[in-house]
Amino acid sequence: MECVPNFSEGRDPEKIRQIAEAISAVAGACVLDTHIDPDHNRSVITFVAPPDTVAEAAVSAVRRASELIDMRTHQGEHPRLGATDVLPFVPVRGVTMDDCVRIAHEAGAIIARDLSIPVYFYERAALREERVNLEDVRRGALELLREQITTPERAPDVGPAQVHESAGAIAVGARPFLIAFNVVLRTGDITLARKIARQIRASNGGLPFVKALGFRLHTRGLVQVSMNLVNYEVTGMTAAYDAIRHEADRLGIEIEGTEIVGLVPRAALDRHAPFFSESKILEHQIREICG
Repeated sequence: MECVPNFSEGRDPEKIRQIAEAISAVAGACVLDTHIDPDHNRSVITFVAPPDTVAEAAVSAVRRASELIDMRTHQGEHPRLGATDVLPFVPVRGVTMDDCVRIAHEAGAIIARDLSIPVYFYERAALREERVNLEDVRRGALELLREQITTPERAPDVGPAQVHESAGAIAVGARPFLIAFNVVLRTGDITLARKIARQIRASNGGLPFVKALGFRLHTRGLVQVSMNLVNYEVTGMTAAYDAIRHEADRLGIEIEGTEIVGLVPRAALDRHAPFFSESKILEHQIREICG
């Protein structure tokens, strides 16, 4: 089973190293990839583990993050709920989506009970229809949740009806493979990135199964179109890249580069694409790192 926790820290690599260490300390858990983004002030760790230890490794990561990351001082481009923002479980081999849902609920219950962090279940693990989509769970980010958590609409699925003072809240889910894919534009104009994001995302009639936002990259003086491809078999990275390139050409903008956050299944990566990298293939990393 794959687990891809996202943490609200991208400017202190030592903290992320300690969180990854907490994962690796659990028997059977294998860290495959770490992505640190100072502009989003966010990091993504990808690890795999057997079903009988994956929840323990995930909770260990959430616990360490709650000790190291203080949301009262956190600032970054990306919307987030807490020190560990999202904790998704993904079936890889020999497990089902139902297994992932069960483990997501087990992990969430432990996080709520032992760490006093309010938990929201999303995607396939959602207990309420209106919480299937992560963007609905995370709407308004932590700042709005602090005000609304005591209302019935924003009450957590498990855990206290108040955000943790320093660790905030967390969304725990089960889902199929999701590809986080960013295209960096050679401009500092955020309105252009947002315009392209609006054109290509599914919610505005663009590419099916594509979620997209525009973000500033302050450290580089550039902007990016940040995407989640939630069904790569329908809309893959090449199609998404080509759509952005078309819109960028129309607006007179050049593409600076691309970025894959985390890992992707081999079937999702076009070997001839400019963003191809063997080290970004999930199966390759499992074989190379886990043996």
